Amino acid sequence: QAQLVESGGGLVQAGGSLRLSCAASGNIFSSTYDMGWFRQAPGKEREFVAAISWRGRSPYYTDSVKGRFAIFKEDVTRTVYLQMTNLKPEDTAVYFCTAGSGLWGNRRTHAYWGQGTQVTVSS
Repeated sequence: QAQLVESGGGLVQAGGSLRLSCAASGNIFSSTYDMGWFRQAPGKEREFVAAISWRGRSPYYTDSVKGRFAIFKEDVTRTVYLQMTNLKPEDTAVYFCTAGSGLWGNRRTHAYWGQGTQVTVSS
């Protein structure tokens, strides 16, 4: 059964770092799915954070995380990572891993979602 499982969230002080992991099972990595991360803060809509094409090229980032976050994937371990540095309190949210198409655009489609992992940044 294909699924995505996130890990690596936690509580960190502002300026700190965290690395989120998303382990994919089933046929997700053998298919042409783009991989990405979205986040949802309390009372807000889920928003795009970062994505990478199924070939592993052309990472995309929302403006607020450019220069601080990096997305990369390892096909051998079928894992997608989100390295987050210089974290800010406004980064506090539940972070979700997703597989789909065109994740960085307005016509994105999602095939799979993970269950989410909480990231809390204290000031």
